[in-house]
Amino acid sequence: MASAKEIVSLAASGNSEEPQIDGASVLARALKEQGVEYMFGIVGVPVIEVAMAAQAAGIKFIHMRNEQAASYAASAIGYLTRRPAVCLTVSGPGVIHAFAGMANAQENCWPLIVVGGSCDQDQENMGGFQEYPQVEMARPYCKFSARPSSLDKIPYVVEKAVRQCTYGRPGVSYIDMSGDMIVGKVAEKSVRYVQNCPPPPPMLSSPNSIKKAVDLLVSAKKPLIVVGKGAAYAGAEWVVRDLVDTTRLPFLPTPMGKGVVPDSHPLSVAAARSKALQEADLVLLLGARLNWMMHFGAPPRFNPAVKIIQVDISVEEMGNNVYPAVALPGDVCVVVQQLLDEFRQRPQQFQFPSSSPWWTTLNAKVTANQKNVEAMTKDLSVPLSYYAAYAEVQKALPKDCLIVNEGSNTMDIGRTMLPNNLPRHRLDAGTFGTMGVGIGFALAGALWCRDYAPGKRVVCIEGDSAFGFSGMEIESIARYQLPVVIIIFNNNGISFGLKNEVWDVVAEGDRTLSVPPTALAPDTRYEKLIEAFGGSGYLVRTITELRESLAKAMADTKRSSIINIVIDPMAQRKPQEFFWLTKANL
Repeated sequence: MASAKEIVSLAASGNSEEPQIDGASVLARALKEQGVEYMFGIVGVPVIEVAMAAQAAGIKFIHMRNEQAASYAASAIGYLTRRPAVCLTVSGPGVIHAFAGMANAQENCWPLIVVGGSCDQDQENMGGFQEYPQVEMARPYCKFSARPSSLDKIPYVVEKAVRQCTYGRPGVSYIDMSGDMIVGKVAEKSVRYVQNCPPPPPMLSSPNSIKKAVDLLVSAKKPLIVVGKGAAYAGAEWVVRDLVDTTRLPFLPTPMGKGVVPDSHPLSVAAARSKALQEADLVLLLGARLNWMMHFGAPPRFNPAVKIIQVDISVEEMGNNVYPAVALPGDVCVVVQQLLDEFRQRPQQFQFPSSSPWWTTLNAKVTANQKNVEAMTKDLSVPLSYYAAYAEVQKALPKDCLIVNEGSNTMDIGRTMLPNNLPRHRLDAGTFGTMGVGIGFALAGALWCRDYAPGKRVVCIEGDSAFGFSGMEIESIARYQLPVVIIIFNNNGISFGLKNEVWDVVAEGDRTLSVPPTALAPDTRYEKLIEAFGGSGYLVRTITELRESLAKAMADTKRSSIINIVIDPMAQRKPQEFFWLTKANL
């Protein structure tokens, strides 16, 4: 017969033979049930068990060197797959570091789940280790922020986090896990897992609004389609291409809208962007917002009398900065198909005439701008210009490669010089203009290519300043044997730097007073860093050296490479009236 003490102990703990499961395992299994494939992060107290449980559940864990880069990488997976990856962080500072990636994903409208460890609940309000009000602090950076109320409720919170970050306008969810909840145990039979959250149901627009939109498109004298990142995320490439081919309307992609319709398409007017936006009398926005990247839809960048037809998944976006002539809330794929169906129901098949004065204007501007750029690519003086270097890079890139591009001049010129013929094959600083995303994006892109498109290459083209934000993630890339080609346009600074002879003068005194804020140390040998991790490094000063190093790097499918291109520190982008940036050219 059991003693009184044993009876009390059994009553407190339940049947000792009943199977138990810890919180980390419940969380990992719940994430796996919701289709999560990847977890990026940095382990430590109290989340080590979460990472180990994730691997045991079949979730791939990628150990990064900084939570910012981990959150950037996880968000890129969300964009590429439309299902969120997880960024795992330790408590306090770890969560705060991840806020950068959360804000970037939220502004880009990419799905992301961040799981943050926190101090034990019985130490809250006592000054516990890395104690911080994480659930409250995360709210401005996400759509959903919560801590499960008990271990058996973890699957419910996970499902809601997935649903919130993927439904409507995609964004970020934060799940807080206290240390005692991670290692605590509960009867396994008491945990009820929630079924996999299905993809968001399609949203259609009103048939009357569709008819009104087509009426405007048919009657417009200077129509323009703007293809945004939202169309790329929605997987709308086939229906958008069908719309362009059917109507023969000119189109302009936003930076990450490139490739939804191939840049090589004859109806692309990307080379006449400013002229097209300035003079269009009707703009059909497909998953693009009238924010700073589109100059708020306001004069002088836009025609003061322009009419907007706005297609967006978010009803709240309608009328932001410019109220549309026709609002078409809904899924881009579905709404564009509605537009196509309406066009085809008309008595006469509509095609915008190639002989129109509008096409004459656009074609003339495209030709003139292309000639200007071509002339600049022929300047092979040393140190190299951006355009000469980019022209050589462009020749070496496979047509199906995934391009990561960030920096100041490096990214802005890259948007023009690097064509994309496939959707979701360009990742850059995006809506938030975030520097430091590049290496994290490249790592995520390489994982995606390895698992979903074997043989496809990832090329990460960075300014030297942008590379510095997360350069140590090249060790993570090497550790997971991901063959990324990293090309650094090294101009010794942010936007522009100093030539050696000028540096030698200004650096003689107190450098905190004499070295310009834009300047970095000249002739930094970034290519040596990858060699420390078993990769190949190349220093390039001439076109011949660039051509040879590109050939070697692209041929090496086993290791990563860094090509360090010395760029004229005073080289700038070509003169033009309007930049993507509204004010400072930074």
